[in-house]
Amino acid sequence: MTVIALGAFALSTAACGPTTPADPATGSATTSAATSPATTPTERPTTPTAKPTPTKQPTNKASTPTAKPTKTAKPSEPRPEPVVVILRPGDSGPKVRAMQARLKQIGWFSGDVSNNYGSRTTEAIRGFQRKRGFPVTGVTDERTYNRILSMTRMPTEDELNNVKPVAPQPSAAAWDVDKRCLTGRVICISKSTRSLTWVIDGEAQYSMAVRFGSEAEPTREGVFGITWKKVDVISNLYHTPMPYSMFFSGGQAIHYSGDFARNGYNGSSHGCVNVRNMTLLKRLYNAAPVGTKVVVHW
Repeated sequence: MTVIALGAFALSTAACGPTTPADPATGSATTSAATSPATTPTERPTTPTAKPTPTKQPTNKASTPTAKPTKTAKPSEPRPEPVVVILRPGDSGPKVRAMQARLKQIGWFSGDVSNNYGSRTTEAIRGFQRKRGFPVTGVTDERTYNRILSMTRMPTEDELNNVKPVAPQPSAAAWDVDKRCLTGRVICISKSTRSLTWVIDGEAQYSMAVRFGSEAEPTREGVFGITWKKVDVISNLYHTPMPYSMFFSGGQAIHYSGDFARNGYNGSSHGCVNVRNMTLLKRLYNAAPVGTKVVVHW
């Protein structure tokens, strides 16, 4: 009987669900933590941790601080060398004279040289310095002095003592001397040497080759004077140009001839004195005013 009762109880409990067995120590029912839904903690989903939003760097380059470059120590600049003065205004002596003579050789000093470093020397040095981009002081420092020495030669005794060189005299072939050409300013024309020489007080200055008229139209000889002159002249008879004409005897004149320049003595003029060196003729034209003496001789 006892067995049956236990079996019915067991069936009853099976239909109604599991029964919590009594705790043998306390006699109270215990709930299984593994099977009781009421006491089983509900496992909540883990909330993902939000990732930190990266901070955007400013795109404006101008506002972005940049690392300052490391300053490099500048090398110390060399100190300028002191200016060594060789000669200065107020100095005197043979060294000043020699420097003036050297400046005269290269056209920076005019007049007689002396021992005194005055205003003329100062201005000459200033002009020399300015031309070469040196500091313009008028004081002859070492740099200026060395440049002058490099451009000149040792002055001669004549240069140091203001002895003017004697101008070389033209050869006999260039100037056939006529005694009528030895006084005053004279245009001396020689038919024998076919040359014209500009003479001042018996000293020939320069000569040029000339051509004369033919036997039918000879160039007249004698002593004349320039009656009138003109740069641009056209011959009334032959309609040819006669540049830089200086008329001395009627229609006969000293003038430039293109034909003489081209053909030389293979031809003749119509009585005029033809010149083929335009440069020397211009020089003579400017030096000889109306009234200048002209001598035409053999």
